[in-house]
Amino acid sequence: MKRETVIVIDFGGQYNQLVARRVRECNVYCEIYSYKTDISKIKEMNPKGIILTGGPNSCYEPDSPTYSKELFELGIPVLGLCYGAQLMMHVLGGKVITPEVGEYGKTDITYTENAVLFKDLPSKSVCWMSHFDRIAEVAPGFEVTAYTADCPIAAVQNVEKNLYAIQFHPEVLHTINGTEMIKKFVRGVCGCAGDWKMDTFVENAIKEVREKVGDGKVLLALSGGVDSSVLAALLAKAIGPQLTCVFVDHGLLRKNEGDEVESVFGKGGSFDINFIRVNAQQRYYEKLAGVTEPEQKRKIIGEEFIRVFEEEAKKIGAVDFLAQGTIYPDVVESGLGGESAVIKSHHNVGGLPDCVDFKDIVEPLRNLFKDEVRKVGLELGLPDYLVYRQPFPGPGLGIRIIGEVTAEKVRIVQDADAIYREEVDKAAAAYKAENGKEAPWMPNQYFAALTNMRSVGVMGDERTYDYAVAIRAVRTVDFMTAEAAEIPFEVLQTVMSRIINEVKGVNRVFYDLTSKPPGTIEFE
Repeated sequence: MKRETVIVIDFGGQYNQLVARRVRECNVYCEIYSYKTDISKIKEMNPKGIILTGGPNSCYEPDSPTYSKELFELGIPVLGLCYGAQLMMHVLGGKVITPEVGEYGKTDITYTENAVLFKDLPSKSVCWMSHFDRIAEVAPGFEVTAYTADCPIAAVQNVEKNLYAIQFHPEVLHTINGTEMIKKFVRGVCGCAGDWKMDTFVENAIKEVREKVGDGKVLLALSGGVDSSVLAALLAKAIGPQLTCVFVDHGLLRKNEGDEVESVFGKGGSFDINFIRVNAQQRYYEKLAGVTEPEQKRKIIGEEFIRVFEEEAKKIGAVDFLAQGTIYPDVVESGLGGESAVIKSHHNVGGLPDCVDFKDIVEPLRNLFKDEVRKVGLELGLPDYLVYRQPFPGPGLGIRIIGEVTAEKVRIVQDADAIYREEVDKAAAAYKAENGKEAPWMPNQYFAALTNMRSVGVMGDERTYDYAVAIRAVRTVDFMTAEAAEIPFEVLQTVMSRIINEVKGVNRVFYDLTSKPPGTIEFE
């Protein structure tokens, strides 16, 4: 698909995906590349603009990531952020130093009247700083456009050459009007039309799938998560009954989730496809019996999925294509997109499975971020409860049950989780109805987990010795960091009361206040 593109060159910063997401929020297509990408490839791509990310190094050190001066002489607008700003100054003849005082967190900032990227914004504002080095002297031809109390050169520009450098992070929501600054660059300076929209994407993706697949057969492992559900809907629209979806119900899904997936994609659902549901719950419970170590549980669940999928694929016979719900963060986090450290390996991008004989892979969502995938789902007519389903780990409740996984423990956590989500949703809906806006405490993700702790309690004048359930709720922008949500105490009290009274085997409820870091969002 031919489209306007802005390139993000990654220097190892933690916000590389966030930068790309902000560009796409401006309806401009964007891809991430390593700073090791050859200049000839960048010329070949002919981008409308280039953004240099932050990074953990000092740009003046001999072994630090860098880029040739030629990048700034291509006639393509360039925006440097944090390390990228320092590198631009260093390469073009400015000076970068390590001062006695760095800047971290929310910082008061002043913008000058001549600033292209801050035009029509309040002259005094707040930005998000995260740097130890800073620009001490601007490169020839540049002028200062922003400053703070400790950073006299917080942003610079060379309007004639379309080069811009910002010491702070406009991609982080803590920077007031940060997305507007990025929009001024990609839509204003770069002249992008802003035609990257999900309705157009769906139309083109369906066309591309049809061209690639022809009259071939496609096999998809449908997990019921957002990515695989949207992929199934997209492929169904494109090729209908040429698609076979295998849904492996491992018994570790949320309450009623398997039935919800089948109601959409199975017989009588909205899509004319071949749908196979494999009820493998007992098989998984037997494999997980006695296993308590988290990573071992993950491996068993993943391995067993492949075995079940393999068995079903053999029954189906030869297929021409294997469909995978790979999305852009999978590609980047697996080290195939930018320069950041490999965060985790993803099964979707780590290589092709050898259990199915096929010609090629179909990955139409490969270049989308999660929020874009959700928009595609809505375009395709998927129900809201599928599109806006909370993030759910691949191993499912297997890692929300501390210790050994059993059918009884799965029942406990499913029931407790359903009650918790129901009460939070009910309270949030009531707040919105009364105030006309979303509750400020509304979490991005909330769920129940089963601890491995049992304790003494009293219920009905009798001694009990039952499990403790932990409930968790976090507010986050990018899921890289998270804070515990301040759910009203009366809501938590209702949740506690209902779980203890309605879920057999539970006599205590804890609320997890841990932020990320030091904790993780999931328990294992």
